[in-house]
Formats: sequence, structure tokens, C-alpha cells
Amino acid sequence: MIRLSLKVIPNASIDEVAGYIGNALKVKVRAQPEKGKANKAVIQLLCKTLNIPKNSVVVVFGATSSNKIVEISNTTQKAIDALLGVKN
Repeated sequence: MIRLSLKVIPNASIDEVAGYIGNALKVKVRAQPEKGKANKAVIQLLCKTLNIPKNSVVVVFGATSSNKIVEISNTTQKAIDALLGVKN
């Protein structure tokens, strides 16, 4: 299981994974930060980007914050970096 730190930007003009800011992955979503809508959008975007099932991403810390930690299963850090365009 992989843990990723996220910096989530709700109310964005587009849903996108915008790269890393330090150790946190910047994720922009169009959803509002209310009633878990932004969290659902983040999970959906990460699953689509990483080509993994929806139940593979769980928000473990920061459910009501823009700084979140998610756990991702069914993949590796190397695969995440490759799909997100991170050069090692």
C-alpha cells in the first residue's frame, strides 16, 4: 500500500493532477469542498489517472482539509511516478 500526501485545490476550472509541490501531489478538482464532493472527485481522478479500481484509493487523513493523505492499493510507487510523469 502506498501513501501519498495531496494538496487539493477545489473549485478549479479543470480536474487534473498538476504535479508535485515538495512532497505533496497537487490535485485540482472542479467539485465544491462540501459534503465530501471534493474527496470523491479526488478519488475518481486518481483512479482514472492511475487506471486502478475506485476502491483502491482511500482518504486516511484530512477529509475536511485541503491537505490530505491517501492510501493507494493495487499499484506501486514506480507505476504512480510513471503515470504521473515523474522522472527519477
